[in-house]
Amino acid sequence: MADTKDMFTFYRVKLDLCFACVLFAEFVKEVSTMVCSALRRVAHVRVYLVRKASGVSRGHQHQALGSRPAASEFAARGAPGSVVELLGKPYPQDDYSNLSQKVLSRVGRNLHNQQHHPLWLIKERVKEHFYKQYVGRFGTPLFSVYDDLSPVVTTWQNFDSLLIPAGHPSRKKGDNYYLNRTHMLRAHTSAHQWDLLHAGLDAFLVVGDVYRRDQIDSQHYPVFHQLEAVRLFSKHELFAGIKNGESLQLFEQSSRSAHKQETHTMEAMKLVEFDLKQTLTRLVTHLFGDGLDIRWVDCYFPFTHPSFEMEINFHGEWLEVLGCGVMEQQLVNSAGAQDRVGWAFGLGLERLAMILYDIPDIRLFWSEDERFLKQFLVSDINQKVKFQPLSKYPAVINDISFWLPSENYSENDFYDLVRTIGGDLVEKVDLIDKFEHPKTHRTSHCYRITYRHMERTLSQSEVRHIHQAVQEAAVQLLGVEGRF
Repeated sequence: MADTKDMFTFYRVKLDLCFACVLFAEFVKEVSTMVCSALRRVAHVRVYLVRKASGVSRGHQHQALGSRPAASEFAARGAPGSVVELLGKPYPQDDYSNLSQKVLSRVGRNLHNQQHHPLWLIKERVKEHFYKQYVGRFGTPLFSVYDDLSPVVTTWQNFDSLLIPAGHPSRKKGDNYYLNRTHMLRAHTSAHQWDLLHAGLDAFLVVGDVYRRDQIDSQHYPVFHQLEAVRLFSKHELFAGIKNGESLQLFEQSSRSAHKQETHTMEAMKLVEFDLKQTLTRLVTHLFGDGLDIRWVDCYFPFTHPSFEMEINFHGEWLEVLGCGVMEQQLVNSAGAQDRVGWAFGLGLERLAMILYDIPDIRLFWSEDERFLKQFLVSDINQKVKFQPLSKYPAVINDISFWLPSENYSENDFYDLVRTIGGDLVEKVDLIDKFEHPKTHRTSHCYRITYRHMERTLSQSEVRHIHQAVQEAAVQLLGVEGRF
């Protein structure tokens, strides 16, 4: 019996060792895959630089000695004459092309259309509210919904149709993702307003993914989702039920003030503003419940006037949840609806979901972790859900310092580079120090990069390879001088 017991113990120990070896091998495989992925990104950067070198030197011979092309010109820009295919269509690359592979990989994911995703839940709750509250003459919903429009739009749709001037800061390459000079990934769902109005629609919702280059933290991501609403009124619709309404007019020729446009009568503007604010008050009450404190803050948008931001007092804190206003009549007229006036509003789905469901990090919306997704498998879309945090794995923090080039440095270029190489392992990037040398007047930046995996613990060794790739790419692509 003793020999049999010893033999059993021997084989059990051997089996445990084998199992441990298998687990260790799987861990090494995952680490290798992650590091190789980062190194492949750097390899793509190197190949790109080699392909561009001759073109850049030829294309910028006219520049002053020592000058350098803007860093944003380098970001994911293909060789001259190259083509990017997106959603089945080819787009020639030019000096405006600045899409990263990280962003391209998100196009077509359509989180707002994935059943039981938290963004889908918000969209469906808003859609249900509008379907029930606003019914047309024949008992059908007054508002039509468009949630599958292509995110690729023309620069005219994104800017010019909305009366955004040619030199407006919102057009900058540093803030947008351009396929080329004429096409881009939409920066807002408002890019579809003119087309839908021109098609004859006077009440609609547009939902979709939008793209902006921005800082890196728990509240910002280069891709997020918006819901846009527009409603137009004819003279009869706006003044129906108003005493002596038949004598009132929509339009007049006067001067623009803080309260109205030059083409609107005060009566028309006040009724449109009242309807807009009533509509939005009903919507947030439906989402957040009764007894909500609301305030309106005057603001500016190029395509509405007057314009407002809506803030709600939620758990004792004032939070901005959406922007809105009376539509600029010039926009409405250009779309062929000269006899109507209207309002528009836009809200961020992530913003609402993070408030309503207490979701702390915007990266979670892209997670495929079942521990996150299953929390939103509800039988009723209006069921209250409070997100139960996943185990928060420890962060690994590394700093990077460098001297800025003499010209053409953009912080958003650096953030985009970090996102491209570090992916969703990067939780946030903080600019923690600025220094100007007293003699040379050169400026140095120091950034603190927080790396955190959403599903397991990262080691400093794993992060070191990625951080070194960021350092190398920053020097090669942004023209900085490393202090590391």
